[in-house]
This record gives sequence, structure tokens and C-alpha cells, in this order.
Amino acid sequence: MSKISTKPPSGMRDFLPADLLRRKHVVGVIEEVYRQHGFAPLETPSIENLSTLLGKYGDEGDQLMYRLLHRRDKLTRATEGARDEGRAAEESELADQGLRYDLTVPLARVVAQYGQLPKFFKRYQIQPVWRADRPGRGRFREFYQCDVDITGTTSQLAEAEVLSAVCTALSRLGFEDFEVKLNHRELLRAMIRCSGIAAELESTALVAVDKLDKIGPDGVAKELAERGISSDSATRLLETISLEGEDNAARLEALAATVDEAGREAIAGLRELLDLAQSSPAGPRLRVDPTLARGLSYYTGPIFEAAVSDLAGSIGGGGRYDGLVGMFGKQEVPAVGFSLGLERILVVMEERGMYPELGAGPELLLCWMDVPERAPLELATRLRAQGLRVEVYPEAAKLKKQLTYANSPGVDAPWAGILGKDELAAGELSLKHMQSGEQQRVAFDAVAKAVRA
Repeated sequence: MSKISTKPPSGMRDFLPADLLRRKHVVGVIEEVYRQHGFAPLETPSIENLSTLLGKYGDEGDQLMYRLLHRRDKLTRATEGARDEGRAAEESELADQGLRYDLTVPLARVVAQYGQLPKFFKRYQIQPVWRADRPGRGRFREFYQCDVDITGTTSQLAEAEVLSAVCTALSRLGFEDFEVKLNHRELLRAMIRCSGIAAELESTALVAVDKLDKIGPDGVAKELAERGISSDSATRLLETISLEGEDNAARLEALAATVDEAGREAIAGLRELLDLAQSSPAGPRLRVDPTLARGLSYYTGPIFEAAVSDLAGSIGGGGRYDGLVGMFGKQEVPAVGFSLGLERILVVMEERGMYPELGAGPELLLCWMDVPERAPLELATRLRAQGLRVEVYPEAAKLKKQLTYANSPGVDAPWAGILGKDELAAGELSLKHMQSGEQQRVAFDAVAKAVRA
């Protein structure tokens, strides 16, 4: 019998206690900020109907989606029916559900489904999503997104609020050097039009431009050629999106000279957003970046990405998507949102040593000798009521063995509490500081105070 691998599937991970405490710390900070900004929590199923998911992310997104095969009799009927017809079963016959690809499309479905939601629905959602992507640094096949969205308004106050929440969360986590790149989908379309690229090639050109930070200008030029775009048009497009300026105003002014009226309207919208954001923590972080494309096809207005200097790609992104909810219902509902990528934030915080002391193990290991088994349990209950994290050594053993365990990896208890016959009779605990070796006797009710001191 071959050995069974104990590794999780590629691109997916186990989270040991120390890892999980860091994750919970980061999520706790983000969630607190989101709630302070008036966002309410939402959760949706891990599995969605493929009819909900497909056609919302573009061709590349559809290819990275995890499909779930039909179960039992339905799968048998599909495969046997196709075989009887002398052909292979088609994908649509084998699966009608999939793991969610992001949290935005499920939100759009929820808004279309439930009429009792507020007119201006401010929601946050922190849950895992799945993509059959190639794993890499900060990139996994199962990962968490931390989303904030506002539906029901076209006002750019919604953009400003979303950006404020995200920038506040990153600042509270300890990030000081991040920036939020800003562009507009209609400005991008105008740049593509004014480069001489046909309307039917607009979407494919956006996909290529979105890879600029990964493959560089030469790589994008090559990909544009492969997608049927002339070298002259590709050159003009790359020159336009590479326009620079001393500040946001200068960059927008340079862009306005290269695009049509629709593009200038988008620039006016960006100017308004930049002005609004000055009243929030997002103001100093925003940087107009004509190269920003965002690969998902549902964006319709301003788009954003948060980035730090020592991580390729972004730590989060989003934008306005006014047409997505309408795909599920009779009514168009405008919306804007931002998604922070938990895994990428964690990678940077780990490499920079940004985590506070989180205390993965117990503060005190309760060792016991020559007393009834219930005695350490009763004392542990009293100590936990004082607010201490307490682990009870689970077996009768020599004191040396118990103290060795207190120092073992994954436990690392800073204090050991020793309970013997004398201590129990006196209502006291012998407290041993594991690093210094100093030891003192303390009354049961004063243990927490002594540990914290």
C-alpha cells in the first residue's frame, strides 16, 4: 500500500496556532475599522450556481473557476448519456455549481435577491474564495478577501468612504508606505479608442494592459500583437498610459490632452474623487496611475489598487461596478467596493516583523503533584476567572517533566504554577518564572496580579 501524503493540496494551507492568531489579529483590526465606517457584516455560501458565477469575470476568470461535479445519479446519467451518443460529456452537463471566485458577485446576487435591504447597503464580508491559479509568493488557490462595498448610489462619496475604510485599516495594521493607485475604466477605454484600437478588441486590450506590472511594456506589446492589435496602435496605447507628471493634477492634465470627450468626463470624475478624498485618511495615499487596468470585466468607473514597495502586485483592489447587480434582477443598482487580500497583507507583515506579541500558548502551565486530579482543574477554573490563559498538565508526572513541557515549542509558557500538598493546604501556588528561574508563593486569588506584574 502506497504512503498517503499528509500535505494539503497545492496552493492550500494548514494554519497552526501561531499562524491563526496572526490571521485573527489582522482580521480583527480590519473588521473593527469596517464597522466604525458603518459597514454591516454579510456571509454567503462557499458554493454558488455556475449561472451566477460564469460570464462575470472575463474568459480568464471563468477558466480559473473551480467547478463541482454533479453527484451520484445525476453524474452517472450525464456520463452514460453522452457515452451512448458516442461523445464526451460537455462541461455544462457535468457541473452546475462552483466554488465562489470572489465576494463581489455573491454580493450582487444578494442585493438582487433581498428587497428588504437598506437603499444604501454598506456591507463588509471576510471569507475565503477559490481560484485554480498558479501558487506563488502571497498567491494561493484558497485565500481570504476582506471586502467593503456600498450599493445604491452613484455618488462618489461612496468611493471616498470605501477608500477611507481601507486606508484606515492598513494604517492601523502598521503600514506607513502604501499608496492607492487610481484610474477610471472609461478613461482606459478612451485611451484605447484614441490609440486606434477597434471597439471589438477593447476587452482583450484591457486584459493585456492589466499584465503590465507582471510582464512589462515589451511583454504587453507582444501580447497585444497576439491579440490582433497593430504595432502602431499598441505603441500609441503604451505611450499614453505611460504619461507621467509631478502630481495627480499634472498627470490628469497630460491625459486630458490625449483623449476624447468621454475620456475627459472620466478625468473630471477622478478630479472630484481626489478632492473628496482629501477630507479622509485616503487623501494623501491616492496616486493617479494610467497603467492601472484591473482585469475583472465588471468594472464601470473609478478603479483602485493598494500597493506596497516590497511586494509585486497589489495587496487589494476594487472599483465601481454599476452594471453587475442588474445582471441578476430587473433593476440596475450602482455599487462600489474594495477588497483587501488577507494573504498578501500577512506575507508583508511577517517579512517586516509587524506583528505585536500575540501569545499563542498559555500564560501559565499548571503543574501538580501528590494532589487529587480534581484539584488542578478547580484551581485552573479560578485562575481563568481572573483572566489568565491557563493550561493544565494532563498527566501525573515528575515535576521536571512538567517544567520541560512548559518550555517546549508551541507551549512556551512564561510561567509555571506548581501545586503540591503544601500549596493546596495553604491556598497558595508556587509561581516559577521560566526565563529567570525565580520562584515565589502566591495566594490563589493573587496569581493573575503576580503574573501580570
